[in-house]
Order: sequence, then structure tokens, then C-alpha cells
Amino acid sequence: MTAYLSKIARAWSESAPRHRGVTGRLLPLLLGVLLLLAALPAMAQTPVPITINFGGSALEGTQQANVSTAIQIVVLMTLLTLAPSIIMLMTSFTRIVIVLSFLRTAMGVQNAPSNQIIIGMSLFLTFCIMSPVAQEVHQKALAPYMDKQITLEVAAQNAAEPIKRFMLKQTRPGEIDFFLGISGKGETAVADVPLEVLIPAFVVSELRTAFQMGFLIFIPFLVIDFVVASTLMSMGMMMMPPVVISLPFKLLLFVLVDGWHLVIKSLVESFGT
Repeated sequence: MTAYLSKIARAWSESAPRHRGVTGRLLPLLLGVLLLLAALPAMAQTPVPITINFGGSALEGTQQANVSTAIQIVVLMTLLTLAPSIIMLMTSFTRIVIVLSFLRTAMGVQNAPSNQIIIGMSLFLTFCIMSPVAQEVHQKALAPYMDKQITLEVAAQNAAEPIKRFMLKQTRPGEIDFFLGISGKGETAVADVPLEVLIPAFVVSELRTAFQMGFLIFIPFLVIDFVVASTLMSMGMMMMPPVVISLPFKLLLFVLVDGWHLVIKSLVESFGT
């Protein structure tokens, strides 16, 4: 499995001049996550010679090694399949895409901007916010591992440090304590919080923060809806849908206050960058 990861990293290094754009900024982080997951204790243990019996026959020597290699390939393919979901849950993507979705709902427009635009904008903002973390993963873990200066286990530990530091900075202590209690680990130092506890705590904390920001975004648009509905009712125009009148006013307000700049600025600053 180490050989496969080395081939992937070496292929990326050879094609680095073609990936100097925003797409290549997050690729070291993705490879770092793969290194981290590939060096889980269950896979990093020294193989112990065993004999596998199938119908009275035994697999030993070369056959046993082939079985181990096949299992490693299956695990690697599984990691590659889950990599997009893992990278989204361990970065700033979750908060950004939820807040932008709340913004579209608050304005009352269903398909403007479309889902593709919201997801694309969220990805590029994630590239921008996570760029320092990706660079640190590349310098401390990926590049030394590609040069065969460190082992896979050391590379995984070096890759975990900046990723864990980012997630810990955005995670509420109460969420970490909650998941530590669920896992039965009890009190644990912040630096020793395992990823299986930190990742769900980070996701729940991100959801909470995103919903809080979404609530604040809804308030000015709700005020416009109330004013328009009250005005129409006082004029006796009860058959007129308030949305037809309030939507242009909400769009005008959003444009006049430079709403996109304010929302994006608030999102970026919420990560402390």
C-alpha cells in the first residue's frame, strides 16, 4: 500500500507545474489525509505469520503475501472512494456551503445561484482557506515521504498535526467532551484527542456555527417580509402574494449593502484567517 501511495505522490510531483492553480493547493491536503488513514494502527502493525486454511489446504509464503497485498489494495480503493467525503468533513467546506444555502433560501430565490455555483464557490473558498494547511502538510509530510526521508507512519503523524490543529481551533470544547464521553475515553489532553473523536466533534460544531450564521442572515430578510405583508394587508390587497412584492426589495437591499462581499468576508473571518 505504501508503494501505491508513493506512486500517487510521485505522479503529482512530476505534474506539479500543471497544478499550480487552486486545484493543486488542496491536493497535498488530500494526499496527507490518505497518508494519515493509510497508517492506522491496524494497518501499521508488523505482519505476523499466519496460516489460512480453506477446505483443508493452507496458504503460506507467497500465497499469504498475495492475500495481504490484495487486502491492502481493497483498503486503498476504499480510501480513495471515501476521500472526497473525508476531505469535505475535515475542512471548511461544510460551514461555507450551508451558509450560502441559507442565504439563497432567505432571499427567496430558488435557483439563483444554482447548486453548482454554490458548491463551486464553496470549493474555491475552501481552497483559499485551507491553503496554509495544505502547504504545511506538503512540507512536513508529503515531500519528505516522497523523498524517502521518513516512513509512512511518521508522514501520517506529520500530516495529522496541521489538520488536527485546524479542526481543534474550530471545534467547541463541549463537543469534544461529549464525544470523548461517548467513546469512553474520559478526560484527554487536547493534543491527544484521537481523530475518531475529533472529526465528529468538528462536524457537529461546524453545523452549529453554520446554523447560527444562517439565523443572522435570515433576520433582515424576515423584516422586509413582515413590512411588505403588513402593508399589503393594511391596503386590503390580501390576494396579492407578499413574496412578489418583497423579493425585489430584498434583492435591492442585498445589492445596495454589497451583500456578497459581507457574507464571504464574514465566512472567511469566522475561520480566523
